[in-house]
Amino acid sequence: MQAPHRLAFALAMLVLVAAGLWWGLVQWDRFTGHLGLRYAVSPTLTHAAVMSLGFVPLFFAGFLFTAGPKWLAVEAPTARQLLPALLLQLGGWWLWLAGAHLHALMAVAGLALAGLGLLLMYARFWRLLLRSPAPDRLHAKVVAFAGAVGVLSLAGLLLAMPAGRLDLGMALVRGGLWGFVVVTYVAVAHRMIPFFTSSAVPMIEVWRPFWVLWALLAMVAMEWLSVWAEWAGWPSGREWMLVRGLLELAAGSVILWLAFAWGLVQSLRIRLLAMLHLGFVWLGLSFVLAGLSQLLGLRTGMPLLGLGALHAMTMGFLGSLLLAMVTRVSCGHSGRLLVADTLVWALFWVLQLAVVLRIVAVLLPEPTAVTALSALLWVLVCTLWGARLLGWYGRPRVDGRPG
Repeated sequence: MQAPHRLAFALAMLVLVAAGLWWGLVQWDRFTGHLGLRYAVSPTLTHAAVMSLGFVPLFFAGFLFTAGPKWLAVEAPTARQLLPALLLQLGGWWLWLAGAHLHALMAVAGLALAGLGLLLMYARFWRLLLRSPAPDRLHAKVVAFAGAVGVLSLAGLLLAMPAGRLDLGMALVRGGLWGFVVVTYVAVAHRMIPFFTSSAVPMIEVWRPFWVLWALLAMVAMEWLSVWAEWAGWPSGREWMLVRGLLELAAGSVILWLAFAWGLVQSLRIRLLAMLHLGFVWLGLSFVLAGLSQLLGLRTGMPLLGLGALHAMTMGFLGSLLLAMVTRVSCGHSGRLLVADTLVWALFWVLQLAVVLRIVAVLLPEPTAVTALSALLWVLVCTLWGARLLGWYGRPRVDGRPG
């Protein structure tokens, strides 16, 4: 566990698996009623927070303190230096899940620990950024500012909880999702997907002009602003639904075009690369679905797909890229070939099925069973994938090299 990515990814897996198992039990109880679960905190808020701001930043730490120092041409911190910030997040999110059933104050305490850990983590990344001599620091700057949004979102949630403001809490979580998590993903995708593609398919040149990054960030900013506009109650009505729907359709179309421009078709022959590209396609599809949801809901005044488009983004885009990127880094830094073997490839497609089921569920008059099935498939993917990689992180590299 001396390498930062080993420690960060291992702790992230522990939160991911715990959150997945917990949500699977919640969905099973909703479907069957057999468990009789009681809640001290809204399960919707508990789920949204841990799935958006829980395990994801820990995975970010594995990337930021492995690739980040190379981007910035600075010395990387050791795993020991990162340990306090990461352990605070692990313990905090486990306490959050337990407190959701036992006592709200326990959940708030967990949130405080997780928030402190996130603050310490990004304070360290900001120090790396500020002392960097690298001429190109744009992607790192975007990631650092996104981290600040994440810290502020958790701090806001910590204040909203004792006040009983569920509406504000959900807005803070969604704002953190778009302004922190998705911004970070977009910055890393813009830098790494063209690079990985060119490395695996030499006929494709690296193409990542900065205007593409700014365009992607503008699309994400639109969603972040929409979260807060809806929370404030302005704008509203069918006129806003029409404008937002058209903008989201346009944004989704541009992202799907970019997916092809970055080599989607050529990537399909290489499993691990295809996982990255197909995951990015989900970002475009999520915008298209969000736009259609607004336009098709004009008649009733309510978006048609509800949470379907959101889960296309979270489970589809974020989940698929997480599976691909963490697998790639874990293979490379454990001395293994950079390939998606039969297990990883199968888990990727089970994840795609889970995403589709979650989207379909919002169209059904009684979605409980299909939603539960989607959640159980998610649990299956996370548990099998996590069990394998946790075994890797505790062992030396197979090629005998340090790291």
